[in-house]
Amino acid sequence: MPAPTPSPAPPRLAPELDRAGIETLTDDDRWDEVALDDLELTDQCAAGVGFDGVRLTRVDLSGSRLDALRLIDAALTDCNLANLQSRRLEAARLAIARSRLTGIGLHEGSLHDVTISGCRVDLASFGFSVLARVTFEDCLMTEASFHGAQLDAVRFHDCDLTRADFRQARLRRCEFRRTDLTDLEGVVHLRGAAIDWPTVVGLAGVWAAALGIRVLDSD
Repeated sequence: MPAPTPSPAPPRLAPELDRAGIETLTDDDRWDEVALDDLELTDQCAAGVGFDGVRLTRVDLSGSRLDALRLIDAALTDCNLANLQSRRLEAARLAIARSRLTGIGLHEGSLHDVTISGCRVDLASFGFSVLARVTFEDCLMTEASFHGAQLDAVRFHDCDLTRADFRQARLRRCEFRRTDLTDLEGVVHLRGAAIDWPTVVGLAGVWAAALGIRVLDSD
């Protein structure tokens, strides 16, 4: 029997964090072991910003360009990351809950031990990124793209991946449970993934199209 897909490690956060405020982000800013609450940081443009041991609650980073963003031992709750763009993101022991990630672009990034739960991740792009021990749970992920990405021990539980793109993706030890894969692109690149039976049945038409099989009408 195959070994279960390993779970992500949780963030390592201090039991109490001092609250801090930010008015704007500039290159190479570092924020360590603080709590950031109710901040509007939309349309920021900076590179090399780092958050380490930080809790973010109701922080709005939508529309920002933050290349080489670093999120280590961080917890984000009720945040807005819609259309945030970050090439070469580094994330480890990161938890994101009840947040909006619509249109987020994390190209060529590195995501290790990440949990994303109860979030909108539609139209997101993880193109050519490396994801290891990542769990998406109860997420809307329609038209999300994993084009060219490497996925190791990535779990999709109770997600909607309608029209998602897995072309040229490489999967290892990944699993899909109670997840909608309707009109998935690159279905052949799911080779080696573990998929629960109801999801497999729902994919029958997609498999047939990928294999060039014509489906006959019932007599």
